[in-house]
Amino acid sequence: MNEEQIAQNWMDNCCQTIQQYDHKAHMNLISEQVQVYGIPGFDVIGYADWFSQCEYEFREKLIEKASYAGIKIRQSNNNQIMFLTSESILATDGTTDTHPIEIVLSKETDGQWRVTQERLLSEQEAQHLGIS
Repeated sequence: MNEEQIAQNWMDNCCQTIQQYDHKAHMNLISEQVQVYGIPGFDVIGYADWFSQCEYEFREKLIEKASYAGIKIRQSNNNQIMFLTSESILATDGTTDTHPIEIVLSKETDGQWRVTQERLLSEQEAQHLGIS
């Protein structure tokens, strides 16, 4: 598999686990070292925060669907892939949250690709990087 296929596979699995409210499978896509930047009101979000938020959202069935549009590989090597995409989350109340993001996937010691870093991009940065 090339880096684009690995990233697409990760995004597909992410969407599937969300739609199935499969918390355990979803968290298997997330590294315990994950750091998320760019969330308003937070400096950084870590694994425990992601775990708790997903556990709540899945239990209450607050998300109807997640999707990704486009993929632009920025850098890659045998153990990491950095790419840009646009993420959309459709809530069960009908609202949609769409934002451009930068994702870093890392191949961990068990051979599984997991997200180790995610960064929400501003619209200006997304335009500059050619993903909006």
